[in-house]
Amino acid sequence: MYSQQEQQDVEKRAQFSSKLGFVMAAAGSAIGVGNIWGFPTQAASNGGGAFLLVYLLFIFLLGYPMLVAEITIGRHGQANPFRALQTLTRNKSGKLLAGLVGLAAILTVSFIFTFYAIVSGWFVAYALEPVAGLMGADAAAAWLTDFSTARNLVFTLLFALLSLYVVSRGLEQGIEKWSTRLMPLLLLMLVLLTGYMLLQPGASEGLKVYLVPDFNRVLNRDVLISALGQSFFSLSLGAAVMMLYGSYLNRQANIPALAAQVTLLDTGVAFMAGLLILPAMYVAQHNGVTIFAEDGSLISSDTLVFSVLPALFKTMGAAQYPVALAFFVLMIVAALTSAISMLEAPVSLVLESSTLSRIKATWLVTAICTLFSVVIVFNFGSLFGLVITVTTQYAQPLVSMCITIYAGWVWQRNAVLTELQQGNPELAQGLFWKIWPWYVRFVCPVLVLVVIVQSFAG
Repeated sequence: MYSQQEQQDVEKRAQFSSKLGFVMAAAGSAIGVGNIWGFPTQAASNGGGAFLLVYLLFIFLLGYPMLVAEITIGRHGQANPFRALQTLTRNKSGKLLAGLVGLAAILTVSFIFTFYAIVSGWFVAYALEPVAGLMGADAAAAWLTDFSTARNLVFTLLFALLSLYVVSRGLEQGIEKWSTRLMPLLLLMLVLLTGYMLLQPGASEGLKVYLVPDFNRVLNRDVLISALGQSFFSLSLGAAVMMLYGSYLNRQANIPALAAQVTLLDTGVAFMAGLLILPAMYVAQHNGVTIFAEDGSLISSDTLVFSVLPALFKTMGAAQYPVALAFFVLMIVAALTSAISMLEAPVSLVLESSTLSRIKATWLVTAICTLFSVVIVFNFGSLFGLVITVTTQYAQPLVSMCITIYAGWVWQRNAVLTELQQGNPELAQGLFWKIWPWYVRFVCPVLVLVVIVQSFAG
């Protein structure tokens, strides 16, 4: 199956030291700004409980099967996505196309990092604002929250350096160690903030909107399309990182079980974020902050975190400072666990394609990505939205479709079974294997195609 060189690469490749380390790192990658910011705003804009119900359905109809496919390809290849996809076929043209798909995935996630670092830098600035306010440094507090090129540049560089530090430490001492520290912190802060918000006047109305579905809207086209898209992006599909993390798994790992744990943790955090953000919106409305337009649509959904919530915090009296600080630290933690996986993808490609040390490779990749971030900062109006659109709306779904085709049609079924059985010898007799192979071959491509059509139509 492997050449002598490939076997040597497998033997010396870094691995997660525990299943928990993998789950925390993979879930940390998936749990980012999209869960804590994107999911609740999507829910608020698309029927609340109706959206939640459909999202929970799609996360297991599309998200979980695709996650299993990406992790399995990575574990089989024991390499970055560029090389891992090439191991699925011996056909020369097939290998060439597979390499291009893997390279496209790595380039996509690298460009996602360039704008993600900018947004994450805003979270750092907003986290420092209540500290400056408490100290009476009003001018500094205003600078931290005013949109300016200088502010954006400083905090983009700061967040990039933070990501660089974690990734440069390696898999076990960097990514795994920090993921297993940051994820429990994220969950604790999410629970505490949610508990506090649910006790505020007006929260019950938001809770009702979120948890009581309007069944007349469950089959609404906009709700279905939005929930399908959110379920796809929620697990970082088509962005190289899950395949890469799969390559760091040992052969004894039960991939379907681990993928289920990652999916449940990711979905649980998204659900909890909804429990925090939707009630917070109605608390803000109760306190006089305008949330909805006259037609009932959500105002400033794209900037909710930076407009509506800070306005809410300012109505809380003395509690505004600890609550604002805790919320934006929560956002920083969520952003960092995702950013390190984004950075690790191109770093792994450089490491496996050169003789550079990890530290040098990490500095090189971070410098290149951050240079692009700086270009975006200085040309914000024309580039920021464009890079987001090209990477997340176009490239990510297209790459995912190609991965689906390779997993379902190119990779031989017996080879897939052999790979999965290494962590679960009884797999062939179970219900999972009776459904998953044909499901990935026929159903997943159709669902991803819907995402692609909607992305291009939007």
